[in-house]
Amino acid sequence: MAHRRLQRGEKIVIASHNAGKLREVAALLAPHGIEVTSAGALGLPEPEETETSFLGNARIKAHAAARAAGMPALSDDSGFSVAALDGAPGVYTADWAMRPEGGRDYALAMGKVHDLAQHASDRVAWFTCALVLAWPDGHEEGFEGKAEGVWVWPPRGAHGFGYDPMFVPQGRHESFGEMDPAEKHRISHRAAAFALLAASCLPPAAG
Repeated sequence: MAHRRLQRGEKIVIASHNAGKLREVAALLAPHGIEVTSAGALGLPEPEETETSFLGNARIKAHAAARAAGMPALSDDSGFSVAALDGAPGVYTADWAMRPEGGRDYALAMGKVHDLAQHASDRVAWFTCALVLAWPDGHEEGFEGKAEGVWVWPPRGAHGFGYDPMFVPQGRHESFGEMDPAEKHRISHRAAAFALLAASCLPPAAG
């Protein structure tokens, strides 16, 4: 079955309130001539993420935003997984950063990973990104990408967001937090998922 494609100049809503994700996804979309707004800018509520998979939670966010905004919506559900923790925090990546008084603190979340996994010999870790593009009529396209590597302590670098400073991708020496953002965009889990999305649903990139 043929994939449904967006047209150059078409406007979509990015179904996220996370500023870091918004920057990365907007930068990836820009060469394809896709205009973006965000769920936050439109005042859309954040739906409850009740699924146990990245694709499942991405579907919830994409369809909620597409229906509410009346335009195609792209959602990202991503997370950090540690082999020694049986894949945790995984889909609960953001929950691990919740402070008792509200708000998210990823330094706290990274510390939690270290506290629980510090005695394990296995340092394997990975990021997963699921992207779902949904239309107001209920149609959807879904894609998933991964970045394999190891977790390190202490966290390194001030770039990126979330758990980036404690993740070193396979074959590299710099953490995602130390990397130039353009280089991270090129090799990240989000880039892997986006490449699949672009091939199936986006107009060719300019240039």
